[in-house]
Amino acid sequence: MIQLTDIDFESRRMNVGYDLLLEIIETIGPIALFLVLCLGLIGLPIPNEAVVLTAGALSEADVMDSTIAFAMVTLGISSAMTFNYSLGRFTSSRLGKWFSKKQQFGKFIQKSDDLIDKYGLYAIPISVFFPFVRHATPYVMGMNKMRFSKFSLIAFPAATLWTSIYFTLGHFVGDRIPEFILLISQYEAVFFTLGAIILSILLLRAFRRYKLKHSESNELK
Repeated sequence: MIQLTDIDFESRRMNVGYDLLLEIIETIGPIALFLVLCLGLIGLPIPNEAVVLTAGALSEADVMDSTIAFAMVTLGISSAMTFNYSLGRFTSSRLGKWFSKKQQFGKFIQKSDDLIDKYGLYAIPISVFFPFVRHATPYVMGMNKMRFSKFSLIAFPAATLWTSIYFTLGHFVGDRIPEFILLISQYEAVFFTLGAIILSILLLRAFRRYKLKHSESNELK
């Protein structure tokens, strides 16, 4: 059960992170969105959701070009996923274990393993709705020696769709982003499960259309 003191602490932490994000954006511009999503791997107190919501809010307020902002956050989350995949795929087991421990990453790897065992490749679009698990899952996929072409075929569209959802929500949330993030965290099971189901259905339909179109093309040859 969530205690009032826990909510107060999380509220203060979110406000600090949000203020830090705005300060970084003001200093270096839209590229901050990309960098913060990458640097989030080393412990910046700014949730990925807050970064993408902020990009949407600033675009709505005409503070930032919408196309550039969307490109920065999409590339940022895709780069973070790719980095973790590469870490699992190409580094030594000793370095991987050090990284997992250093980033307090290890406890999410088991969750990723469970998702992969249950859903296979579709664990990627599901995991993007779970903080930290979205980074642990590419790492595990890399450890399992999945081909990058196969990984990227679903990981990058999943990252783009997840970004689109939060970027669009940012247009409506405005400057109430810290409060919105807290609301999500309190009801995360509902938000993440619903979002994961919707995203998985969309990706599955797109993948089936792609396979159907590809098979029809081969028949015509």
